[in-house]
Amino acid sequence: MSALPALLLVHGAWHGPWCWRQLIDELPDIDVRTVALPSSGDDTAASGVLGDLRDDAAVVAEAVAAIDGPVVVVAHSYGGVPVTEALGSVGDVRRLVYLCAFQLDVGDSLLSSVGGTPPPWWEVREREGHIVALEPERVFYGDVDPELVEQAVAQVGVQSLASFSQPLTRAAWHTLPSTYVVCEADCAIPPFAQEAMSNRAQEVRRLDASHSPFLSRPAELAALLREELAR
Repeated sequence: MSALPALLLVHGAWHGPWCWRQLIDELPDIDVRTVALPSSGDDTAASGVLGDLRDDAAVVAEAVAAIDGPVVVVAHSYGGVPVTEALGSVGDVRRLVYLCAFQLDVGDSLLSSVGGTPPPWWEVREREGHIVALEPERVFYGDVDPELVEQAVAQVGVQSLASFSQPLTRAAWHTLPSTYVVCEADCAIPPFAQEAMSNRAQEVRRLDASHSPFLSRPAELAALLREELAR
């Protein structure tokens, strides 16, 4: 068993634990855990039963509570919202790592943080209660190997509208140390928005990567996370 803390990986919207495979392969000696957020689904027919922010936060809290020992939690993109909501007083969390993620405050929702108006690459289907991500090749995977892009796009699902609309009631980064990783070639969350949110973190790191460095720069990201685990 590694002497380092465990690592819990929390995926972003439209994704699932599948997105971490390349990164996990770079961390064979680390106790790596993942979660599957109920707000994301791969079948539009099942979108009526997708979870919301509270469901996601409960899954994250349960995963942390199941870890016997210290843990560093990595949140990607939307994953920052349920992590922020869930982890103020759960388990032995040593650090939060916001990977081009939404590091928001109490009262904020993901939708409010982008100005209250969906960006043009969201297709909001209010009747079904979910959002479709348009142009994932460009928005999520701009610097990813084409073969991996094809595999990833085939697994991108839908995201519950409620998860983006509900406001935070707690903000774990007020009491837990955090690191923000700015992805400087991100087309999903503009770098200027990441820079603004990074002001809430104690440490700011940078990757010359798109929105999905776990696919485009897995070795580089793994090295960065090893440094965070060793703090």
